[in-house]
Amino acid sequence: MKKITVIGGGTGTFVVLSGLKKYPLDLSVVVTMMDSGGSTGRLRDQLGILPPGDLRQCLVALSDAPLLWRKLFLYRFEKGDLEGHNFGNIFLAALEKVSDSYDEAIETVSYVLKTKGNVIPVTLNKLHLVAEYENGKKVTGEGLIDENHSEKSRIKIAYLEPQGKVLMSKIVYDDVKRIISKDYKVCPVKRNLRNISGGDRYPAIKLMLYEKP
Repeated sequence: MKKITVIGGGTGTFVVLSGLKKYPLDLSVVVTMMDSGGSTGRLRDQLGILPPGDLRQCLVALSDAPLLWRKLFLYRFEKGDLEGHNFGNIFLAALEKVSDSYDEAIETVSYVLKTKGNVIPVTLNKLHLVAEYENGKKVTGEGLIDENHSEKSRIKIAYLEPQGKVLMSKIVYDDVKRIISKDYKVCPVKRNLRNISGGDRYPAIKLMLYEKP
């Protein structure tokens, strides 16, 4: 059985995983944890949780649960106090609060969704993506970077803040050797660098990308 690791997050990764799930493959996905826009950003700011959005999409993409569960985790409220929020994001936020660890939360939601493969957060630290432009401006937060359409200057450098806290989660550390042995590594193409930069800022992830099986 071929072994494939996908690295990234967002819609591109969701589409790739949804397609790969249909084949007899040993799948893993290393998920970026820097999202700060939309429902995810609001939950991060108000509850102090890790960003659930990209993780949720990967879990749903690899889900073999009944269609109702998958529809629930993708459902977005359109009215009231919850307008704009995604049910799956709220579910993950609550699960993080009641679980003894984030690894336990992922195991629980993976069981509920009957996830095919391993969904691995790249970090359990609360980090933000920062973009510095050639004109000297700096924008913090993936959501704000994505929405900065009026900026004409090009991005000069991107990094994570707070610096010095880019430790990988235990589950990633434990699985690095197994992930490196995968036959293929896939980084879905993004319209900008925000999701990939969140993954390849980690030395072990860079090693994984260049290591020969």
